[in-house]
Amino acid sequence: MKKFIETVKNIWSIEELRNKILITLSFMVIYRFAAQVTLPGLDGSVIADSLNSNSGGAGGILDMINMFTGGGFSRASVMALGVMPYISASIVVQLMGIAIPYLQKLKKDGESGNKKITQITRWLTIGITLVQGPAYIASLPSLGIPAEAFIMGQGNTLFWITSLVLLTTGSIFAMWLGEKITDKGIGNGISLLIMIGIIAGFPSAFAQEFASKTTNGGAGGIMMILIEIIVWFAVILACVYLVTAIRKVALQYARKTVAGTVTDVAGSRQYIPLKLNAAGVMPIIFAQAIMFVPSALVTADFTSEGVKSVAAMFADFSGVGYNVLFATLIIIFSFFYTAITVPTNEMAASIKRSGGFIPGIRPGKETDNYLDRILSLITFPGSIFLALLAILPAFVIKFGVQQSWSMFYGGTSLLIMVGVAIDTIQQINSHLLNRHYDGLMKTGTKRKSVA
Repeated sequence: MKKFIETVKNIWSIEELRNKILITLSFMVIYRFAAQVTLPGLDGSVIADSLNSNSGGAGGILDMINMFTGGGFSRASVMALGVMPYISASIVVQLMGIAIPYLQKLKKDGESGNKKITQITRWLTIGITLVQGPAYIASLPSLGIPAEAFIMGQGNTLFWITSLVLLTTGSIFAMWLGEKITDKGIGNGISLLIMIGIIAGFPSAFAQEFASKTTNGGAGGIMMILIEIIVWFAVILACVYLVTAIRKVALQYARKTVAGTVTDVAGSRQYIPLKLNAAGVMPIIFAQAIMFVPSALVTADFTSEGVKSVAAMFADFSGVGYNVLFATLIIIFSFFYTAITVPTNEMAASIKRSGGFIPGIRPGKETDNYLDRILSLITFPGSIFLALLAILPAFVIKFGVQQSWSMFYGGTSLLIMVGVAIDTIQQINSHLLNRHYDGLMKTGTKRKSVA
């Protein structure tokens, strides 16, 4: 505890780090404030009463989007779409970078190419928002917004125009906030905005679970709450392991000669860190999007009763069929997304150019094959672990846990919170290592910054 307090003091004593943290917190507060502003033409008090009387969720991708936006999606806020259009645009650009030569060229152009890709992503974000905005406005009644909440009427032209403009503006503003946090603050801005949206639903979810177990003769009482908290911490530890686990591939560099001088780096070993879960939470997001199709088929009028019955089985969030298919899709997408984001051929070429080699493996094609085989071997258990965490909320519901609280037992929400927290802490540690050596290490002296 004493070391933790000392570390906090060291963080606050570094002006640059202190300012970055304050800027990050300020922007996050602004984002949360904007998420509470209801679209003009809607009665916020009526929506709030409707949400209080219907605290449960239907599960699926709509609940995931609502969690990512901190409740703004179900509240019909000006930030209802949040950073989701930007995330969609980023995924599209990343996937298109495999097939479109122009984007491939931009990736190789360094900083200038990255700026152009960022600009393309921004414009695509606006385009996606202009498509998602009208769809969201039209689906407000099906999302639980009562008819009496529409002051001007849902079909009013002015309501549609102002809502679409504000939804687009809200997404652009969220994107701008995320980029500013990344540039001026600490951590990845977009990820932090998603995380703060998820955390915003934590108090109410826990309060509902606590009330269900302790009031009106609820099953379990305080003891059951304690057991749930212990299990929750165990799941968090499992998530930390999944996010941080790596397979170290030994790497060695040959002896180099520069202008007649021999630089002896032979024998100095390094390693290539291959992550157990290189795909992150993307497989869950992709799989969740596909699992939304059965829900759409259930409500479609043109489908037969047989198709509807099968679709209803797979649309049940806690059903066996849903979770088996969901886990299978996650495993498939884990391999797919890892193959896209971890180009072993480029890694092998880079190692060869720098004069490095993996002991016992020839540079070039053999190195590529070796890295690809290692990556496939570690991706399989990583994908199974990820799938188990993703379907864990469905299991805890069977034990009487409220659905809103069960979402924090795994899946996208918990993995994002753990991943973002680890990334942010690592960035803070980097600043501390540069200025306060004693803040993190057992030995050494405190280094003073040079003005």
